Amino acid sequence: MSQTSVKDAPPQADAPLGHGLKQRHLSMIALGGVIGAGLFVGSGKAIAAAGPSIILAYSLSGALVMLVMRMLGEMAAANPASGSFSVHAERALGPWAGFTAGWSFWFLLCVAVGLEGIGAAQIVHGWVPGVPEWAWVALFMLMFCATNLAAVKNFGEFEFWFAALKITAIVLFLAIGVLAILGWLPDTDAPGSANLTGHGGFMPNGVDGLIVGLLASVFAYGGLETVTIAAAESEHPVQGVAKAVRTAMWRIAIFYIGSMAVVVTLLPWTSEEVATKGPYVATLDHLGIDGAGQIMNVVILVALLSAMNANIYGASRMANSLVQRGQGPKALGRLFSGVPRIAVLTSSAFGFLCVLLSYWRPDDIFQWLLNTIGAIILVVWFFIAAAQLRLRKKLEREAPETLVVKMWLFPWLTYVALAGMATVFVLMAREEETRTQLYYTGGLTLLLMVVGYVRQRMAEGRETAPSA
Repeated sequence: MSQTSVKDAPPQADAPLGHGLKQRHLSMIALGGVIGAGLFVGSGKAIAAAGPSIILAYSLSGALVMLVMRMLGEMAAANPASGSFSVHAERALGPWAGFTAGWSFWFLLCVAVGLEGIGAAQIVHGWVPGVPEWAWVALFMLMFCATNLAAVKNFGEFEFWFAALKITAIVLFLAIGVLAILGWLPDTDAPGSANLTGHGGFMPNGVDGLIVGLLASVFAYGGLETVTIAAAESEHPVQGVAKAVRTAMWRIAIFYIGSMAVVVTLLPWTSEEVATKGPYVATLDHLGIDGAGQIMNVVILVALLSAMNANIYGASRMANSLVQRGQGPKALGRLFSGVPRIAVLTSSAFGFLCVLLSYWRPDDIFQWLLNTIGAIILVVWFFIAAAQLRLRKKLEREAPETLVVKMWLFPWLTYVALAGMATVFVLMAREEETRTQLYYTGGLTLLLMVVGYVRQRMAEGRETAPSA
């Protein structure tokens, strides 16, 4: 497989895209992109499995995510592109790698759009039971498809306010939680360490429970990659992505690890409400805050709608970038006023198809889709680390001035990140539920790698063939 040098690859393959995103948009996309339903709801099952050691699980996975984002930030600042890690993988490892990373991520985002639409519709259906869930999904799909068909600044504005609401909710929750832990709230006593060390201890289910919590926390962090995709359409791509990545990383620790610490300090991990209601609602109910359930349902709805909006955007930009590099159907790359509208429509349609499959074939085709996307984010992270390992040396040699953001302790922490990913793969293989996801994701990745490699060899053959 031939590799593409830093100078040979087109650095701005997606230059025709618009540039309507401002720094405030990028900052909020970076922060809001990682705050999703996985944190608000999915973390409940992780707490039920790991107990108080969920703090350790989120700390370990958070450290891995910070390393991945630092590597991605380094490459994105040096070469802003809406294809993000797909472009970097192609430059570092060859077109087959860019093809594999890009289309697998596109598939992940489109399926995720469908899942988020279903989740949002279930919440609203609970408020307005007279309207069927599929109608709400259709409405949300139309709304965000229209948003993404317009100028990119509309997407940025939606995400700015969505993210602002999510961040405000998290900050208020942390503030209330800290006051409760200190015993400064009315009618509450400081819990001390009773819930952290009681009920079986800090690690009540042993290493196995910690592993389940670790795997759940790894996949809850997905979403940060969108900021490096969006950076290519900002006013100042290099400065924008550099600042967004730097500020987002340390706030991950506050939002995720801080939230988990508050929950397991205030509530016994054995509380059934943590898993059934979600950790945030259960904690606020425990503190006697009126209307907490409905308030958090609104926040969760916003988180799901925000993710739908961001994933349609990310999928359309990834598809456009792949087409611009000759890695997909040309029709998807057509731009209208700087917006890849056909890619937006295609990505939205695929997401809506996933919703229909959840009704028509919930036990086979839809379940297959869910299993297939199970470990894709890990595959993407692997390509990010492998690409950074190759490109950093080339950039230092050929364009050192572009290294605005640098990976810490290169190359050692890159190797640490790769080892961490390999460990997660091994842990997934140990657990029956995640093992199935690993197999399906592995099958999709292998298929894309073969197709990408064949396409690369055919392209190389056309280039070297003697002209008539």
